[in-house]
Amino acid sequence: MNNNKRQSLLCPNCRRLISADEPRCPYCGLSRPGSRLKRDYLGRLLSHPEEIIRLIIYLNVAMFVYTLLLNPGGMRFSANPLAFLSPSNRSLLLVGATGRIPIDQFHRWWTLIAASFLHGGILHIFFNMMALKQLGPFVVSEYGLNRFLIIYTISGIVGFLVSYLVGVPLTIGASASICGLIGAILYYGKNRGGTYGEAIYRQAMGWIVGLAVFGLMIPGINNWGHGGGIVAGIAGGMVLGYRDKRVSTTMHQLLAMIAVIMTILVLGWAVVQSLMISFM
Repeated sequence: MNNNKRQSLLCPNCRRLISADEPRCPYCGLSRPGSRLKRDYLGRLLSHPEEIIRLIIYLNVAMFVYTLLLNPGGMRFSANPLAFLSPSNRSLLLVGATGRIPIDQFHRWWTLIAASFLHGGILHIFFNMMALKQLGPFVVSEYGLNRFLIIYTISGIVGFLVSYLVGVPLTIGASASICGLIGAILYYGKNRGGTYGEAIYRQAMGWIVGLAVFGLMIPGINNWGHGGGIVAGIAGGMVLGYRDKRVSTTMHQLLAMIAVIMTILVLGWAVVQSLMISFM
């Protein structure tokens, strides 16, 4: 038996067959693809996209519970189901609601990231997280983990930036980021073409029409944020590409890492400064 026979594995990032002792994936540039951490953890995330979606959902739920507990006396139990069990406006403002008021009056540009993880009621977070659970795995599967993270983060920022520029005073929610996923799916379906691509495109258009109708019928919906998120998702799909057209690159990994680090730092800062203001 040849003890020097090289073992093979699937790269945890691009899923191409490579040698286990490669110092760097020759296809996507991932360093040490055969390391146990990347092989087990990153490979699991890519093989089971629901894992990364579940982590984002847990983070949203944790932030929602935190905003409720930060000012429990301000919780609202409105008869309106869309506003039932709502955090106080003070809690939302402290933890990272964005818009013209937080940015113009308090110079809180970091809220363009934080606001994507805040929600104004139990049904608000329920519907958003159900949409994320349905759409997220498809985008992870077709675009890869790195490009999913980039599109999700950038779409939220762009959606809220558009909201700020048109004068929306205060806004929150994961809708802009989720609309970015819809935009990416829309681009994927149209660009891929064929029977499968057209079916995906029509389904994404159905989501967009539904969002438009819902936004026109229900007051208080941030349609500007939805539109900005969709456009950012389409642009992200065009610039970054999807797996069938372009393998994930080192730049994708770097941008995804920056997106994750920025999100962690911003949410950590939001919690720390809100506690300092509330209890000092």
